[in-house]
Amino acid sequence: MVRLVHYSDIENVFDAPERAARLAGRIRDLAGPDAAVVATGDTTAPGVLSLVATGRQVLDFYAATDTHLDTFGNHEFDYGPDPLRGLVDDATATFVSANVRDEHGDPFGRDEGVVPWTVRRIDGAVVGFVGVTDPATDSLNPMAADLTFDDPVVAAGDALDEMRADVAERGEALDHAVVLSHLGAGDDDLARDLDVDVILGGHIHSPRNERVADTLLVRPGVNGEAVVEIDFDGAGGADSDEPPVPTATLHEPDGAEPVAELRAALEERMAAADLGEVVDRVDEPIERTGVIVHGGECRVGNFVADAFRWALDADVGLSNAGGLRQGDPWHGDVTKADLISLIPFEEPVVLASVTGAELRDVLREMAAPDVDFGEDDWWHGHVSNARVVWDADAELLLEATVGGEPIDPEARYTVAVSEYLLHSDHEFPTLAQRHRIDEGDIQYEVLADYAREHGIDPRIEGRIEIRNRTEIAGGSP
Repeated sequence: MVRLVHYSDIENVFDAPERAARLAGRIRDLAGPDAAVVATGDTTAPGVLSLVATGRQVLDFYAATDTHLDTFGNHEFDYGPDPLRGLVDDATATFVSANVRDEHGDPFGRDEGVVPWTVRRIDGAVVGFVGVTDPATDSLNPMAADLTFDDPVVAAGDALDEMRADVAERGEALDHAVVLSHLGAGDDDLARDLDVDVILGGHIHSPRNERVADTLLVRPGVNGEAVVEIDFDGAGGADSDEPPVPTATLHEPDGAEPVAELRAALEERMAAADLGEVVDRVDEPIERTGVIVHGGECRVGNFVADAFRWALDADVGLSNAGGLRQGDPWHGDVTKADLISLIPFEEPVVLASVTGAELRDVLREMAAPDVDFGEDDWWHGHVSNARVVWDADAELLLEATVGGEPIDPEARYTVAVSEYLLHSDHEFPTLAQRHRIDEGDIQYEVLADYAREHGIDPRIEGRIEIRNRTEIAGGSP
């Protein structure tokens, strides 16, 4: 039997060391001499512990799970190219990347051991791997702005050709070809254009297990909610007239024995951060799952939007749902670490000045951003001091008010937002650097200051009404 054990987008899992240790335990349970453990990006960041350790907490996880390979997600670059190079150099896992180029246009990280492809012998089979990253990463992540990203289909195709030629020169045959992908929706293009057996994906935070153009496409979801087991000797084979084709099984971590040494290492890192200050107490649990955050108005979204608006005395507060990270509910004491876990980015809240016409466009973009990391029916924004009524079937903004009054297209309004939204063209493209007029504190510091002064007790107030929509399910990028 030839198998792969796959995880991806584990992000905030490190903020709960017990949960990370249980995830590692499930991976250990599935691993063995006939399997290789591989990952597909957003494994180093974001999160509280990631922010404290600049992503290096993943080194503990790689060691605990004997991870063989990983590729770059958009969040691997959260702390800039140089810290990432250092992490790659120290990692026991090998990073596989065919389409990321550094500040000089050269393949990223080659001096630190990054390879465009690699071949591993697993239980006697020759298995080849190629890695690719979302080409929009330089706009999704300001810390990657100096890097470039080649077309992933072309880059992966070239790497596969080179890999197959190398294997043939050694007088061997490639038994299986696998792409380690952090493309999200782009995985379908890979499947249609490349001759590969399996595409192990990430970036989109909902699980996937299906076939496209005879290629198996799999995603495990976010924050360690599942681990994928690929069996190359799955369907067909000895008991069938058909040749064997790979199959995938998604396993939950629940019930696995936590890896004690990993839990201890992560707890030690967290304790050194000294982020245990209690900023308020919550009696009614505040959920922050993907279904909640991307489902329209929610309590945690209202809290963030209110804090942003308060910090800069803006007309409107706006938070992108994709910037709110998933995790355990807030209940009881809420610490500064909990707030950082929600928005673990070293980016400030900024004040933008827009016309009323532009503000209507911004509010409309909460429903239809140009992203490849989301599902079609996700809702992408939360507001403060505004009301939005959206017709999902007609894709029409039915009502948009500020302070209870209709938006005047000719008037100007101030909007408090994450600095990220002025850089990105993907979520709220109307907002740009030209709209910036002021800057506040780092986002999680704003949340902490607001919680200390006003507490944490957000309510559903009818700020966002979505009509004619089926049930939403999903997660955040």
